[in-house]
Amino acid sequence: MSYLKFERALMTNLQESLRKEVLRTSRSGAYSSSTVVDCNTRKYHGLLVVPIPSIDDENHVLLSSLDVSVVQHGAEFNLGLHLYQGGVCSPNGHKYIREYSCDKVPTTIYRVGGVLLRKEIIFQTYNDRVMIRYTIDDAHSPVTLRMKPFLAFRRADSLTHENYQALRDYKNVSGGISTTMYSNYPPLYMQLSKKNEFIFCPNWYKGLEYYKEADRGYEYIEDLYVPGYFEIQCKKGDEIVFAASLEEIKPSTLRKTFNNEVELRKPRDNFYNCLVAAAHQFHFKKNDERYLLAGYPWFKVRARDTFISLPGLTLAIDEVEYYHAVMQTALKGLYEFMDGKPLTVDIYEIEQPDVALWAIWSIQQYAHKAGIEQAQKEYGKVVTDIIKYIENGKHINLTPKENGLLHTEGRDKPMTWMNSMAGGKPVVPRTGYIVEINALWYNALKFCAELMAVTNNTEAINDLEHRAELAKQSFQSTFLTESGYLLDYVEEGIVDMNVRPNMIFAVALDHSPLETPQQKSVLDFCTRELLTPKGLRTLSPKSGGFNPMYIGPQTKRDYAYHNGTAWPWLGGFYMEACLKVFKRTRLSFIQRQMVGYEDEMMYHATGTISELFDGNPPFHGRGAMAFAMNVAEVLRSMKMIDQYKD
Repeated sequence: MSYLKFERALMTNLQESLRKEVLRTSRSGAYSSSTVVDCNTRKYHGLLVVPIPSIDDENHVLLSSLDVSVVQHGAEFNLGLHLYQGGVCSPNGHKYIREYSCDKVPTTIYRVGGVLLRKEIIFQTYNDRVMIRYTIDDAHSPVTLRMKPFLAFRRADSLTHENYQALRDYKNVSGGISTTMYSNYPPLYMQLSKKNEFIFCPNWYKGLEYYKEADRGYEYIEDLYVPGYFEIQCKKGDEIVFAASLEEIKPSTLRKTFNNEVELRKPRDNFYNCLVAAAHQFHFKKNDERYLLAGYPWFKVRARDTFISLPGLTLAIDEVEYYHAVMQTALKGLYEFMDGKPLTVDIYEIEQPDVALWAIWSIQQYAHKAGIEQAQKEYGKVVTDIIKYIENGKHINLTPKENGLLHTEGRDKPMTWMNSMAGGKPVVPRTGYIVEINALWYNALKFCAELMAVTNNTEAINDLEHRAELAKQSFQSTFLTESGYLLDYVEEGIVDMNVRPNMIFAVALDHSPLETPQQKSVLDFCTRELLTPKGLRTLSPKSGGFNPMYIGPQTKRDYAYHNGTAWPWLGGFYMEACLKVFKRTRLSFIQRQMVGYEDEMMYHATGTISELFDGNPPFHGRGAMAFAMNVAEVLRSMKMIDQYKD
């Protein structure tokens, strides 16, 4: 039985099925996404969403959806489903669904009278091509399939409407047609593995509604262009593969190509395998460089996300080779930044003050995997170069102070992962001495000393230990409150007493600037005031401005983004801190905490984890449908649990 499986009762209940999204990706950042009933509810949804470098660096929705009708004995049964303005559903193809499952590939079974039709969708790993295989599992008489493509040809973050500039021309190609709606777009190839006829019948379908965009306060009504439809004569046992791509393919190879792609997939038959498959969705290749996308559908490659995600998405699942490949690209960009050179890699926000420190943390995780000697051999110079760069005051967003701590100016521009803005200013103006940056700094100094011990560099070790001790004493006197929790940031003239989750890093990191009783006190605060089944809240309910529901227009969501919502990746560090401080006595508690993440395999984007969650029950998933740091930290937590169990 498939792990990810939904029966007919759920699939025909649109209140439930429209909430469940599906994501398929390629290594270029292209993707295919919709809901489990193939009804688009976001403007970002589409069967073929690809980057068009000749236009910009964004993804573009070319093929929005594909309606398939079963025609038998002159009667047509449309299996498609669209939401139109006013919440009207038409056609109602979901009523023919018998079950949906996602073992290796998403599979939907339809029953139309005596016809049993199986639909499987896959996105090629290294080509921007979506393929759909239709199999007639049962039919008492010949069947005609009609396939009607809905075209958008727009950026994924915009909408299209009926216009006279749209081109209607198409060309016949082997097994199908090629067409483009606008001259600045490349042609879209739509081909089938079986002989077919294309009937040119151009029309605009108006008033399609994307309710998730309406909920987010954006424009949500769109028109889509349908150039016509394909007709294919079929019988029981026939397999027909439909392909949409920017490149033409030989129709005779489509079935083999589809089967080869299926063989590359590992079954999503349990929680762990779902997360491994989700981890691979963030792989991104451009030229010969390897990256990690921060999330889908709108995130790009971000430096902080890369270094935080990298250990969980690679080392935790024994994919060391990809760790090195991504690290090579990321460190290239980091050195270019430190040398004051233009970046030649496609990584954003590398100038943020904590990025270099997260790079050291990521290398530290590699040391756990490969050993301190190997880490020194491969990355020792990187760590010492970063330490010297920061100590010498060369970082444009970090200032080393005489008390051993690092200072950051963040009043006017966000300088940490809490980066939401409203009215041109940070919603959470974290400035001055920031708690996780200085916890990372202390950890980096101690780890660098460990690396120096491999080379017996006594002078360097003594210097690093001296700096670390100074930072430790200053950290405690600066951040530790009489109540026993840590201040989030400290700046002259600013005292913010709010309880936030960033203090958890001071406990979770290998080298903590806190004494054991202080660590336990911080953990207690996180457990009592911040812990949810979906990770740590970004603000305690006891603090002013607590806003746990990430809903409504953009401005409202910006104020909630880091003021009460829950994030699973923070929960990963919380679990690490628990195991570090309490060892096996908290193991069963941590294992129960994982249940909240496994539940997510069946909700929101099936098989992966959403960007963030409401901070209050029922903890709905919000934001992006898949978020790299969340998947990474849950995987890393599972690895830690296994190690403690052993």
